Amino acid sequence: MEDAKKPGIQQPADGNPAANAAAEGHACSCHLPHAEIDTLEIPDEEILYDLADLFKVFSDTTRIKILYSLMNTERCVADIAAAIGASQSAASHQLRILKQARLVKFQRDGKNVIYSLADAHVYTMLEQGMSHICE
Repeated sequence: MEDAKKPGIQQPADGNPAANAAAEGHACSCHLPHAEIDTLEIPDEEILYDLADLFKVFSDTTRIKILYSLMNTERCVADIAAAIGASQSAASHQLRILKQARLVKFQRDGKNVIYSLADAHVYTMLEQGMSHICE
C-alpha cells in the first residue's frame, strides 16, 4: 500500500506519518486541523493548580455524602453525621476541608454551627457530575 504524498511536504524516507507530522510542526499524525491548538488559551498554572485542588475535594465519598445531605437543607454537625452514617468527629473533619474549598458555608446559632452549601455552583457541580456518570 502506498501513502499519498502531500504537496509541499517532504516525505520521510520510511513513509512514517508521525515523522511527517513532526515535519509539519505537529506532534501527531491525525487528520484533524491543528490551527486551533496554536490559539488555545490554557489558564495560568496557579489557576489550574487551584482547579485540581477543587476536584480533589470531590474525591472522597464522605465529603460527597455531606454535600448531598446539604443540597436541600441546612444542618448542624450532629444531623450531618447522622445523615451520612459517620461520627461527629469524622463529619467535622470533612466539613473543615469543604469549608477550606469554599464548598460549604456556616453560621453560628448559639453553641451550634449550621452548615449549608456555599452557593448554587456547588449544587450544579454535583448535578453535572451525577449526570455525567449516569449517561
